[in-house]
Amino acid sequence: MVVPFADLQLQYQTIKREIDAAMADVIRDSAFIRGPYVESFEREFAKSASVEHCVSCANGTDALYLAMAALKVRPGDEIITTAHSWISTSAMITHAGATIKFCDTDGVTFTIDPAAIEASITPRTVGIIPVHLYGQPADMDAIMGIARKHGLWVIEDCAQAHLAQFKGRAVGTFGNVATYSFYPGKNLGAMGDAGAVVTNDAALAEHVAMLARHGGLVKHQHQIEGINSRLDGLQAAILSAKLPHLAEWTRARQEAARFYDAALNQIKGLQTPHVAAGRVHVYHLYTIKHPNRDALASYLSANGIHTAINYPTALPFLPAYKRFGHRSEQFPRAFDDQNKILSLPMFAEITREQQEEVVNLVRDFSS
Repeated sequence: MVVPFADLQLQYQTIKREIDAAMADVIRDSAFIRGPYVESFEREFAKSASVEHCVSCANGTDALYLAMAALKVRPGDEIITTAHSWISTSAMITHAGATIKFCDTDGVTFTIDPAAIEASITPRTVGIIPVHLYGQPADMDAIMGIARKHGLWVIEDCAQAHLAQFKGRAVGTFGNVATYSFYPGKNLGAMGDAGAVVTNDAALAEHVAMLARHGGLVKHQHQIEGINSRLDGLQAAILSAKLPHLAEWTRARQEAARFYDAALNQIKGLQTPHVAAGRVHVYHLYTIKHPNRDALASYLSANGIHTAINYPTALPFLPAYKRFGHRSEQFPRAFDDQNKILSLPMFAEITREQQEEVVNLVRDFSS
């Protein structure tokens, strides 16, 4: 049996009529850039994310840049973020003009270690970007406490955490602003690139919108210098068609994760995802740790199971950051994890038969 890592075609087939109708409406109305479908999605997603304002943009990477630009990041500023994430999180710090300060993870949840944040703060530190990695929230109580103590802003990177919660409260509602990605493989994914910045600060939302639309909210009236980062109408309509299904898809992912947990947590040497108290994990990825990760991945691949490594090199050790001269002992947990993590097939439509095939093969390898 072949088990895909994700199955976007199957998701499309389950709601084909809704998706096709949404796309047809946009084409009929020639509403390709901004327009009513984009505005409608922004209102709908803001409600879903429990915030007042949603400003859509071209992708999740741009969302991070726009958030930092709106917060007036300047050269010489330092911004703290996690050592374990996709490069967008750190690269946009540099593109916004600031200097990256990496922190190690907590060794349990793959999210940033608050103690490491506190130790990294200098007089030049202006903000913190925690990442709710794989779909599990970071420790927002501790992070916001540090931010308040030192007068720092917080951008929550929610690219993998649609509908995740920390102590009963939606991620993205703790910091000054939050960013989302709607890359096709995300829990809420477009059929192309798409992203958003969300906030409860009306003035900040307006500034983000101006930055994303060539520096103005009215065509030809450029109040500032901005960039071109707009969500197109087709992707907005597709996202609006998918959004009503997100809660159901999230429950399906969580149920699939519970099945994996129960079946895998007795295997010697294998660590299933640890969910910290008070956190609702939405399992964008189901990532295990295994001491023989590469051999396990090869065995699964040879038997038709598709897996992924998210991410094979922790950010401080990428060639892009060679200039910092980072050493493994500075980020021991992220360094250790990069050699052990493996993401198993996870999508809302995965069947028990498919999961049983994955589990049986992992057991066979481990026996």
